[in-house]
This record gives sequence, structure tokens and C-alpha cells, in this order.
Amino acid sequence: MARALQQKVEAPQNGGKEVRPFGMKDKLGYLFGDFGNDFFFILVASFLMVFYTDIFHINPAQVGLLFMIARLWDAFADVTWGRFIDTRKASPQGKFRPWIFRMSFPLVILGILMFVKIPGMSDGFYLAYAYVTYIIWGTLYSTVNIPYGSMASVITADPVERTALSSWRTLGGNLAGLIINVAGPMILFVNNKPDANRFLYAALLFGALAIACYMACYKLSIERITMDETNKQKVNMGKTMKGLVKNKPLMVFLVAALTFMIVFMLIGTVNVYLFKDYFGNAKALSMVGLLQSVAVFVAMPFVQPLVKKFGKKEVASGGLLLATLVYVVLYFLPNLTATQFIGVLTIAMVGYGVFNLVVWAFVTDVIDYHEYLTGLREDGTVYSIYSMARKIGQAVAGGVGGAVIAAVGYTAGAQTQTEETLKGIHTLGTLVPAVVLGAVFLMIVFLYPLNKKRTEQLAIDLAAKRKA
Repeated sequence: MARALQQKVEAPQNGGKEVRPFGMKDKLGYLFGDFGNDFFFILVASFLMVFYTDIFHINPAQVGLLFMIARLWDAFADVTWGRFIDTRKASPQGKFRPWIFRMSFPLVILGILMFVKIPGMSDGFYLAYAYVTYIIWGTLYSTVNIPYGSMASVITADPVERTALSSWRTLGGNLAGLIINVAGPMILFVNNKPDANRFLYAALLFGALAIACYMACYKLSIERITMDETNKQKVNMGKTMKGLVKNKPLMVFLVAALTFMIVFMLIGTVNVYLFKDYFGNAKALSMVGLLQSVAVFVAMPFVQPLVKKFGKKEVASGGLLLATLVYVVLYFLPNLTATQFIGVLTIAMVGYGVFNLVVWAFVTDVIDYHEYLTGLREDGTVYSIYSMARKIGQAVAGGVGGAVIAAVGYTAGAQTQTEETLKGIHTLGTLVPAVVLGAVFLMIVFLYPLNKKRTEQLAIDLAAKRKA
């Protein structure tokens, strides 16, 4: 019945011409999309701050302010660009694919320009250059990522096939993370110090790979579905907003997801200084990056059976608790070597890796709950709010990351840091994640209401409501 109703509001693209059925080409194409995205996104998230502090010699607090301003701007840029895309008519190549083709080139060019150091310029010039290039790059990232993320809904209408696309997207992002986090430190650092020329070479290399991935995404993917606007339900924004405010699972989930995003990005920022300065071994970050990806790959096959048996809330909270306890242990073991630290840290990475794998499934539950409350099926509205929350989390993490590195006394460009600063960096890399991850664990356990039993009942109640 649902399938028949769905087909009434959908039609194939390309003027009704026959297109190949959904298959491996589409999965690979969607994988390459996030592969291309994350070549620069992860490079920026992991290493741009140390480039700014140690090569441009910008104060960490100023870098943090830049990151916070840029992410807040990006949060609204996402919504604006999404609305712009929705108002455009589909071309023969589709509604979303052409934008990936058009905008990927300027995006990669700006990404490379971010890592260009013009010798002999003033500190003010480098700060202004960082603001201009980073904010423009973030805006261009929205012009590629928003159509890419939206494209899954028009590649196929089948829920199982859409789930496959999501899994392959996750795989693409993890593969990019594996390459950046493992190869990055070996390329970018010379004698334990970031090298300006090496950063530019890496940007050129990863930029070329990103373009290749975007073109593969464009070539291999097909948009099969277009919506019939004449059958589209008119939305009452007042009813929508009231439903969102009353949606307790959504509100708790947004706060938990935002908090987790802050600590997750803060860990990535602090780890650079933790290994570069505290352990004196920046190249050990390669092993951290490798094991972080391996932890996700190892956990992935077990997540679905565990969720099926225990529930999403239960599995996600278990992963958070494990990560919290491991970071507490690391805080009380300050004399570990880098290798020993990484060995223990791997257990924590499995814990929050499980939460990362499950978190996207929470979104579908809160969307269902919104429909249960309001009678409106508004996947895009609810998802865009979640996307904005993630960007705000990134904004806060960028500001907090720079501020806390500055607060512990880090001196940009100094040969060595003081003992007090090194202790502060260790605390930022261990105790702070323990406290914040513990807070997210408590939110999920005691405030998020959709446990396994209630989620299953929600599906039954919603099906009955639709039938009625």
C-alpha cells in the first residue's frame, strides 16, 4: 500500500526514458561523493588549526574565534543553499548532480588556497587571509555537500536501497579519514614540526583526488525520482514548529548530538597538540588515525545485530559509557608512552565509534515521532534542523578548541612548551572528553525516551494512524 502510494507521487527522470536499475554503480558513486568531501573536510578538521598557529603564527584563541564564526555562517548557508536548490527545476542530468559537477572545482581551488603561505607578509595579513579563504571555502562546501546529501532521496525510492547508500557513504568518509589521518602526519610534519611546503603539496594531492572522486560520483550516480509538486501537501509552519517543540526525543537528541559533536571535534583538535608537544611524536597521529578507522570497521558488522537485540538507545549509551571510562583511566595514567596511550585509547575509539554508527538511525526515529505528533511527514525539515545543530556544534568546538589551547598557555611557534602547559594539554585530551562523554551518556539514558520497547510501539502506533 505504502509502495503504491509512493509511486503516485514519483516519476522517473530523463523524460520518462528507461534508466538502468539501482545497483553497485550507484553505491560506488555515492561512496565517492563523501570520499571527495572528506579529503578536504578531514584535512581541515585535523590539521588546519596547527597550520594557522605554527605556520601563520596566529594566536589559538583567534583561530578558535574564526572557526566559530565560520561554522555559524555555514549553518545558515546550508539552509539557504538547500532552499535555493529546491526552487530550481531539474535538468536532464538531474536536480542535484549538476551542482556537484559545477561547484566541486571552485571548492577544491579554495581548499588549496587555504594552505598557501605568501612569504614575508604581516601577522594582520595572515589573519585576514585565513578569514577570507576559510569562510569562502566553507560556503562553497555547502554548495557541494547539500546537493550530495539530498541526492540519496532521488537515486532510489526503496528504503532498503537508501539504507545501502547511507552505509556506502559512511564507508567513503571512513576511507578518506583513513588516508588523511594516516598519511597526513607523515606528509605534513618534518622533524616533528609542520612544514608550509608540505601542507601545500598535500592540499594539491588531496585536491586532485577530491576532484576525481566528485567526477566519479557525478558519472556513476543516476537521479531516478522527481516529485510531482501538484500532489505535494501544503505545510502549516505553525503546526510544524509546535510539533518540533513538543518533540521531546528530538529536543534531547539535538542537545546530545550537538554536545557529542563538540567533544568529538575537540578531541581531534587537542590530539594534534597532545602528540606533537606532550608526547613529542606528531607522526604517532598516523597510528591514531589508522586505529580510529579500524575501530569503526571492526564495530560496523556488530552494530546491526546488537541494535536488533537491545535497541539503538541501549547500544549507543553502552558505547558512550565505555569511552567515558577509558578516558578516565587515561587521565590517571599521565606517564604512559605514546604507544601505550594509543593502545588504551583504541578502546575508547570503539566506544564512541559505536555511537557514531548508530546516531544516524536516531534521526529516523525522531522524524517518525514528529509525524506521530503532527500528522506531517517532514523528513527534510527535521533533518535540516539536525544538520544545523551539527554545524553549531562544530562552531562551538572551533571556538572552544582554540580558547582552551590558549588557556593552558600554549605559545604559537615556540620550540618547547612549559611543563604546566603540557599538563594542561594532557587534561584537555583525557579528563575533558571523559566529563563531556559522560554527560552525553546521562542525557541518552535518563532523558531520551525512545528505548527499544517504545520505538517498536511507535512503529505500530504510527502504522495504525496512517491506516486510519
